[in-house]
Amino acid sequence: MITYQEHRLRTLVEGGRWHDLLTVYRRVRGAAVARAGEGAAVVESALLGHLIAYAAPPELAVRLFDADGGPGTSAGVADHDAGPLWEVLATRHSWLRLAPLLGPAPVRRLVAQTRVLIGEDLSYGAEPDPESVPPLLEPWESVGWGEGVRVRDYLPGGGARSALLTLPATREGLGPVLLPEPGGRLRGQPATGALAALAEWADVVCVRGPAPRAAAQLAPGHRVTGGYLPFAIAYPVLVQAGATERSRGSAHGRLALWRALGAMAGHDGPDRAAVNALVARMRCFTWWDPADGLRHLHLAMEDPATGLSWAVSGSDEP
Repeated sequence: MITYQEHRLRTLVEGGRWHDLLTVYRRVRGAAVARAGEGAAVVESALLGHLIAYAAPPELAVRLFDADGGPGTSAGVADHDAGPLWEVLATRHSWLRLAPLLGPAPVRRLVAQTRVLIGEDLSYGAEPDPESVPPLLEPWESVGWGEGVRVRDYLPGGGARSALLTLPATREGLGPVLLPEPGGRLRGQPATGALAALAEWADVVCVRGPAPRAAAQLAPGHRVTGGYLPFAIAYPVLVQAGATERSRGSAHGRLALWRALGAMAGHDGPDRAAVNALVARMRCFTWWDPADGLRHLHLAMEDPATGLSWAVSGSDEP
């Protein structure tokens, strides 16, 4: 049932009364912060924030994130409806339009990274990323995606469509595999923590040995349905793993994955040359688990240069 308040908001949207809508947004959010805190403010202002971020002219939509309305009235990086408001905004306008308008640095960074994921080359149009994550997609970042699934597909009146997180997506191309004995777990590897931060609902292990020995730590039994695949095929699912929470967007997934790959390559940050070299030599193994939910990820990644392998495995219900 559409409430009176929702009908009123949609009437303002249809009339293009964006300044009025922004005023209402700030009043609702500020009052909710004062009454019950940030969490309540995010919930109560979510739909209105989405409507503005999706359809308002960029000159006004970016003001969602400006603090000039007073304490508690501006959206932050965690404000979301079906997805973060900054990601909704980033799907609607190019970086060329948004760059001169956006203020807060955290929002600017996430919007820029979203535009990169969508396919925009920011090599000559954005400030350097603070962690030196590339301002354009590397070739291996581009090839594994289905059409239009790099970022949630937001809807005008609220809500979004997004691809299911599944690796392997099917058993096609996989076959019976007898896994070796599990490799002994190596503790304290920075990359293990970085991968765990990427997919918080998954188990992560590091072993010395090939990818199947890492998989054997987490796979259900020694006989599995599995096989090898290029890292480029696994990349989209890893990015999506970092964006499963509504308050997180695909940019979070890309940034977190670059941190993890940099750590796997032995660097403190996402060194571009080192990550590209790692991806070129990495061997990846995936397997199917009959207990999987709608969203799942089973991947073991082997670096032949170091003899180390990491396995990431879990199932997360949407």
